[in-house]
Amino acid sequence: MRVAIVHDWLMVQGGAEQVLREIIKLFPEADLFTLVCHLPEDRREFLSGLVPRTSFVQKLPFSKTKYRSYLAFFPIAIEQFDLSEYDLVISSSYAAAKGVITGPNQLHISYVHSPVRFAWDLQAEYLRESRLDSGLRSMIARTILHYIRMWDVRTAHGVDTFVANSQFVARRIQKTYGRKSDVIYPPVDTEYFRPGPGDRSDFYLAASRMVPYKRIPMIVKAFAGMPEKRLVVIGDGPELANARAVAGPNVTIMGYQPKNVLLDHMQRARAFIFAAEEDFGIIPVEAQACGTPVIAYGRGGSLETVRGHDGPGRTGVYFHEQTTQSIKSAIDEFESLAPTITSDDCRQNALKFSRELFSQHFRDAVEGAIEEHNVNSTKAT
Repeated sequence: MRVAIVHDWLMVQGGAEQVLREIIKLFPEADLFTLVCHLPEDRREFLSGLVPRTSFVQKLPFSKTKYRSYLAFFPIAIEQFDLSEYDLVISSSYAAAKGVITGPNQLHISYVHSPVRFAWDLQAEYLRESRLDSGLRSMIARTILHYIRMWDVRTAHGVDTFVANSQFVARRIQKTYGRKSDVIYPPVDTEYFRPGPGDRSDFYLAASRMVPYKRIPMIVKAFAGMPEKRLVVIGDGPELANARAVAGPNVTIMGYQPKNVLLDHMQRARAFIFAAEEDFGIIPVEAQACGTPVIAYGRGGSLETVRGHDGPGRTGVYFHEQTTQSIKSAIDEFESLAPTITSDDCRQNALKFSRELFSQHFRDAVEGAIEEHNVNSTKAT
């Protein structure tokens, strides 16, 4: 079979790119398509030598930094890829990739990290954070998002098999597209992220890209009200200045750090704090793979990756409001329960999300979809 892999864009190495890495390993002879690629050459190792074919958005002004501003062009751009010569098309989609055009004799499997969140249930939050919630620019943005929603629903009909990255996303696919999906959790590098040789230190850890929905300044502010507890923050992004503005002397904000520094802090932290509502959320699983408990916002993917309920095998604690007081209460609860949460339980929970299991499950899903497609094609003739 000739295989095409379609990914939204290649700008950073995040969770979606970890999924892409494993898909490429399964189909090393595939061709790779993406709207925009501005990855430095020294960060393309996970592409295994594949050279991405990009869309016209790549050549638009400031596409390296302002590519999201071309949202209105994404549907047209993704539809311009000529995939007619491929038997199997696999899209890795959280924005536009699932909208590629395929024919009735082609099989299209879409691994959905999320339906377009900023066009659907998070539209109001997106507009507010982008300062597009009023005025003429808001009207234009809302019109574009309305068009994106219509296109998003229409192109769902071109997907033969949906695969969701969590039960949470499967419910969003059902509500948005009216389609059922298989659930295959994203791969986590549980070989690299593993317990360290030393003892735990007396600090809590938060790490992520510093973007608004991650709520890092809120975590920092919560610790400003608990001066007897230490917090270390790793990450960079537009919210970095806001986090530093509310940090007290008990908070160390390190900014961007290489992977080995993150690993070292994960292995030594008392617990990892995660305040985002994610579709899945790989980094809390990486923390657990290091044997580190997680204090997580109890919505979205965290409910599937962190065992925060009472009972054996518990790996952390949930808080149920994105507020500083809720975080403080969760930390108090964690400290009372800490003796019952073991490093081994955390590690064993994380192993359910290993790269090996992802590859096995995704391969099985593809083979099952091919078999069903062949049966249906035979019936049609």
